[in-house]
Amino acid sequence: MGGFYGKLVFVTSVPEDVGTVGALRAVAHHLTANDILVVSGDLVSDVPPGAVAALHRRHDAVVTAMLCSVPVSGPSESGSSGGKDKTKKAVVHNIVGLDPTKEFLLYIATAAEVEKDYKIQKSILRAVGQMDIRTDLMEAYMYAFKRSALQEVLDQKENFRSLRQDVLPYLVRSQLRSEVLSNGTPQAEENGSEKVGSHKNQALLSRILSNSSTTSFHDLHAYGTNESIPVRKTHKCCVYIPASSKYCARLYSIQAYSDINRDVIGEASHLSGYSFSAQNNIIHPSAQLGSKTTVGPHCMLGEGSQMGDKCSVKRSVIGRHCRIGSNVKIANSIVMDHVTIGDGCSIQGSVICSNVQLQERAVLRDCQVGAGFVVTAACEYKGEALARKEK
Repeated sequence: MGGFYGKLVFVTSVPEDVGTVGALRAVAHHLTANDILVVSGDLVSDVPPGAVAALHRRHDAVVTAMLCSVPVSGPSESGSSGGKDKTKKAVVHNIVGLDPTKEFLLYIATAAEVEKDYKIQKSILRAVGQMDIRTDLMEAYMYAFKRSALQEVLDQKENFRSLRQDVLPYLVRSQLRSEVLSNGTPQAEENGSEKVGSHKNQALLSRILSNSSTTSFHDLHAYGTNESIPVRKTHKCCVYIPASSKYCARLYSIQAYSDINRDVIGEASHLSGYSFSAQNNIIHPSAQLGSKTTVGPHCMLGEGSQMGDKCSVKRSVIGRHCRIGSNVKIANSIVMDHVTIGDGCSIQGSVICSNVQLQERAVLRDCQVGAGFVVTAACEYKGEALARKEK
């Protein structure tokens, strides 16, 4: 995790098992700004971070989370890189509650909490009044935090590990907690349950929080029928939802890696930074094609790569300085840099890492091949993960 200080970048490594919250704890002493932006390294998006920061500052929120529309195919946790994964499990999305302006986050249940039949407590619905329930939004893992609020969570919640599963739901829940004091005793519990000290205070709390469905909810000061009863003004949890034209995807699996590569040479071609040819593909000027070799639409052939005669490439990305023989067929695949592919090979629905060598007539279908692996001549693999053995 790095932070910018002038022209310097500080990088801190942390153990893998500490989670995102542990990573933030490790760099907390470097965080000095009033607001900080946390972005996952696997986010691929054309949404400007400044848009999230602007909304966050406009509402003086403690947290602003970017939520994007779930892809039509749904976010996949599958390890398969093939075009159609028959073993893919049904994905359960987050349940998100928004106010009518769709700028305030009133409720969230992460996918890990959601079962087949999920019930939202009546007390929560009574508290927020009107709430737009959405199941078509996923977290992009871009968050703006008020530093003081985040630091308080880091200090007080030592068991928290995940921003998505722990910190964000906690801040959203505590947003709906107004401490109605009677005789110096807090009457409303943090979890929004209906167990309060008296019916009078419960009615007061419900009336206060019912204003959360209005645009001005977070700008109101609330008092009971007896104005001597103090009510703490709730903090603000906001949400930024990009326009549907914006691209937003998380690269957290091999399937996602394959999908994003296909998007970048397809509907999200503007992310590549390259201009497409009249054939709707990208072929670097230094790449060389043999006789009767075809590179179809939505394909990319990288710098310095060479292909022999009578090859066919369909909906695939081929990296830099690859050496590909004759009569090779590549479809729905990603071939990284410095890969050597012998004559007569067939590759479909696979991801091939850098410096791999495929000997003549090798066949790969729905496979992942680790860096530096050698696929023996005439061997055929289907649905395999191939990698060099550790010495």
